[in-house]
Amino acid sequence: MKEISRGAEAVLYLEKHEGETALIKERIKKGYRVSELDNSIRKERTAREMKLLLEAKRAGVNVPVVMTAKDCKLIMEFLKGERVKELLNSNKRDGEEIAEQIGREAGLLHENGIIHGDLTTSNMIIRDGRIYFIDFGLGMFSQKPEDQGVDLIVFRDALKSTHFSDFEVLWQSFIKGYKQTNKTSKEALKALASIERRGRYVNRE
Repeated sequence: MKEISRGAEAVLYLEKHEGETALIKERIKKGYRVSELDNSIRKERTAREMKLLLEAKRAGVNVPVVMTAKDCKLIMEFLKGERVKELLNSNKRDGEEIAEQIGREAGLLHENGIIHGDLTTSNMIIRDGRIYFIDFGLGMFSQKPEDQGVDLIVFRDALKSTHFSDFEVLWQSFIKGYKQTNKTSKEALKALASIERRGRYVNRE
């Protein structure tokens, strides 16, 4: 077992699964919750993330292949590649093309009723020229333009903070790609504008 990342909600590590190197995402126990409730919550969130990944894959979105889920562990394909966050900061020449591809993938998600929940370039991997979305831990199923708008504003704000010098070009390229794959993109963008006018995000908890 080789641990590669640890966050507030889960630990990620590599382990052999049926002869292949797999990425294991194991949700961490929370001592402040009653044990039975904690176990139930972690199992439910693991199952939901697995379903989101499976549906995203079925919709044609580039995501890791899910192998299986056991209790609070999600076992999936390990994607060897570069995080888009670092790539965009080091390779500005191809930024527009990358952002447009991200937009097409995000549009496919929303077109199929999937909300990522944490749409940032830190949660994207590029491998063999293709963008893969990872970490659907905050995701959900929804066709509501409001929820799509929240996804979009999270991504836009992430671009602003992480790729500020190229923000406008990247954002417009993203929108170009997004409109290609999401038939209801106009409604999602209107929802984004409405959220901005209210000056707050919608509470989806």
